[in-house]
Amino acid sequence: MADKNRLNNTEDLRAAIAELQLRMEARDRQKEESNTLENSWIHKEDNAALEMEEEIYNGETRDAYETVQEPYEDAQEGAYEEEQESALTERKKRIIRETTGGNEAQEDHRDAVVRERRNEKARGGAYPSKEQPQYEARDAHSGSGGKKRRNRADGDVIISLKNVSKSYVKDVPALSNVNIQIRRGEFVFIVGSSGSGKSTLIRLLLRELKPTSGSIMVNGLQVDKLRRGRIPKLRRSMGVVFQDFRLLKDRNVYENVAFAQRIIQTPLREMKRNVPNMLATVGLAGKYKAHPDELSGGEQQRVAIARALVNRPPILVADEPTGNLDPKNTMEIMHLLEKINESGTTVIVVTHDDKMVDEMKKRVITIRKGVVVSDEEKGGYSNEG
Repeated sequence: MADKNRLNNTEDLRAAIAELQLRMEARDRQKEESNTLENSWIHKEDNAALEMEEEIYNGETRDAYETVQEPYEDAQEGAYEEEQESALTERKKRIIRETTGGNEAQEDHRDAVVRERRNEKARGGAYPSKEQPQYEARDAHSGSGGKKRRNRADGDVIISLKNVSKSYVKDVPALSNVNIQIRRGEFVFIVGSSGSGKSTLIRLLLRELKPTSGSIMVNGLQVDKLRRGRIPKLRRSMGVVFQDFRLLKDRNVYENVAFAQRIIQTPLREMKRNVPNMLATVGLAGKYKAHPDELSGGEQQRVAIARALVNRPPILVADEPTGNLDPKNTMEIMHLLEKINESGTTVIVVTHDDKMVDEMKKRVITIRKGVVVSDEEKGGYSNEG
């Protein structure tokens, strides 16, 4: 009865409204200051981000870098508006709870569910939620996870090359009439001697080159007909690991991995969660302050893998990832890639390491003089002969 009288008291209601307005103004000021600091920090990295894009993708221009940012800026703007609306709703709820003694735990749980659904919608339902460990498969009862497993079982194709040929010189094909299909979640080796066409194939997938003829589909995008402005979207669907690591020598492990998130302007609070999680995945959580020259070759490659995967691409392409490593580090890296593959990421490894291929017993596609000469499940490099 006393609570009802208090709620009906005009002065109390006015005080509650005034308190709500003060809280809203304080929160808005805090948000504005936070955005100013974060944007200032990110923009300081513009030149370095452009250099990384140019180094990795052989000459991407500032226009392409801006094309990378544009869709994410649009998405962030929509997310910010939604967050502001959500914050207003939350303030109202808190005032009601304080005056009526509502169940705060129930409200927080409901808000957490809303945030999870919004995050999953923003990712297109392709990845586990942020509350779950990265690369952990969804439970069997999850509709999204179940669909992924059914797709994989049904042969859901994520990469398709049909009658693809590429000639640098007329009538001298680097690739000739290549037909390859890779299913979502597969682990595939592409092997062949030097000059066989392996590197040309990878450059075609990344749209560094256009095929002379044939069609290429990657993650739902028709690569051979892709407009230049859509190339960054294609490349964001593929994490790439190189033989020479391509780490930033003047930055530590954390900053190297975070750099991939800065390019797509991931909010700072998310970056602080994503980068440590990924470093833990590759076994480098304790070396986040170390610089590349303080790491072994195997550790540097782990950093490169973490950088390639921190934005959670559905495809990982590793171009001779163990070429500079000793046998022990080679198998450690391959077992790490196998672990990543088991969590749902499609892994493609280009290599000439025959012993490693034979030991792994994965699907092996062999290319010789630009032609696919064999494609075997649980094959081996020895099949090339």
